[in-house]
Amino acid sequence: MEAEKRHSSSDSPEVYSSEKRDLEASAPPYDNTGVEDGSFDEVRRAREIQDRTGVFRNLRRAEEWLDSKVGIEMQGIDRIPDEKKQPPSLWNIFLLWWSLNVHVGVIPLGLLGAEFGLSLSQTVAASVVGTILGASCTSFTGTLGPKLGLRQIATSRYSFGFYGAKLCSVLNVVVGGGFYVVNLVVVGQILSAVSDFTMSITVGIVIISIVSYVISIFGFRMIHTYEKYSWIVTFILLAVLIGQAAPYVDPSVPGLDGDSGLGFAGTFLSILAINFSNASGWCSIAADYYCNFPAKTPSWKVFTFTLAGIVLPTTWSVVIGACLGNIAVFAAVPPFADAYEAHGLGGLIYTIYHPIGWSKFCLVILTFSVLGNNIAINYSSGLSLQLLGHYFHAVPRFIWSLIFAVVVAVLAIAGQQNLSAVVNDFVSLLGYWTISFTLILLLEDKVFRRREGYNLVAWDQPSKLPLGVAAVTALLAGYLAGGVTGMAQVWYIGPIAAQFGPFGGDVGIWLSGAITIVVYGIGRVIERKYTGR
Repeated sequence: MEAEKRHSSSDSPEVYSSEKRDLEASAPPYDNTGVEDGSFDEVRRAREIQDRTGVFRNLRRAEEWLDSKVGIEMQGIDRIPDEKKQPPSLWNIFLLWWSLNVHVGVIPLGLLGAEFGLSLSQTVAASVVGTILGASCTSFTGTLGPKLGLRQIATSRYSFGFYGAKLCSVLNVVVGGGFYVVNLVVVGQILSAVSDFTMSITVGIVIISIVSYVISIFGFRMIHTYEKYSWIVTFILLAVLIGQAAPYVDPSVPGLDGDSGLGFAGTFLSILAINFSNASGWCSIAADYYCNFPAKTPSWKVFTFTLAGIVLPTTWSVVIGACLGNIAVFAAVPPFADAYEAHGLGGLIYTIYHPIGWSKFCLVILTFSVLGNNIAINYSSGLSLQLLGHYFHAVPRFIWSLIFAVVVAVLAIAGQQNLSAVVNDFVSLLGYWTISFTLILLLEDKVFRRREGYNLVAWDQPSKLPLGVAAVTALLAGYLAGGVTGMAQVWYIGPIAAQFGPFGGDVGIWLSGAITIVVYGIGRVIERKYTGR
């Protein structure tokens, strides 16, 4: 209670103004009263629950014991004040994304182009444009991490409010789970191929799930260190893979719908949307890995390192996937087409690498290429679950990460025979919410808080945060009015998407974005007028 009195009596609440972004500018006036002793409302209440309830108290002790023995991270969702930050090099931002995107789990995105009937050049064009646009979303949301010292979903409270941000937490966990499922299935296929298909895909899924979880509990510093180097071997092996596949790639094979007309436009838009969704899918966790950078870190540097760090490695992995799709689906070169038909991506890669001994060695190493991706997802999903409420916060992050890992592994085992359907149906659905999430945070930061900045003491105080009605309404309006009418899925084609050829063209992302801008722009003005926050 004493901390609350100090907060209310402070003459200058902790505010970050968007005008103070460059290193040359003076640092924002921080008042970290109540931060160091953990007396923020949310932190304090979580500690009280742990102290008075046996189960939560025992979980806290278990976390402290693990920390003393092996050094797991106990930070959780608490805000990190500038004086407590331990920033790595800015280059770590760039290298982090290389490990998250140079792995075999990204290759299926490139394969989809051929399966949809696009030629190699058409697939590459749609994929690159979609990736750049999607990466721009992640690059912006990441800039909020250093200046606020908060995890990504916590930063959304300044738009969605204390309770509305819980919706973002749930969506973030679902998004992460979808990516995780794809990675696990790909790895399961690869390990099955290594065993000459005598080992089930399920075994591979379980193995990689366990390893990913164990590394993720060590937290921010371990993740940044691991991601800094883990991509190098994978990059080399993928270079060898495309080198051995290159003699069979035939770029001259035309697309099924030519290079014009509604059929071609619809397919091109759908592949573009899938790649946008993949690259923008990180927008709800980027700040999780930037909140230890100083508040005065220039936003343009964070944005640029993130954009390059996502676009370059993702394009590399997707283009390799497009080439594999060319030889296995379009050109249908035996035995590659047969291997892909019978054993999926794992069988295809196994057949391309030669001789057999070298192939098995490469597959084993590539199995661990998804670890960097899985570790980050596991870590951020645990943080998102803690943000659902005080009792959720009272449960240590390593417990939530464990529950998440188990649930996702079960889903991967259940969907292991339908990888392409999972990639298409799930990943493309992500964009409808990620673009709305990004635009809401962008408007709040650049328009509504351009002058007043952020009261950082209020990050966990519902009475001082926006109600969130405007943000939640804009998100739902964008998804339902834009996403639903503009989506093109196997199981549903919206009325607007249906105008683009027999299979439709996915324009739901762009409709969602336009509707979100209008609804949030008007709604937030009204919300501020009548609530004053």
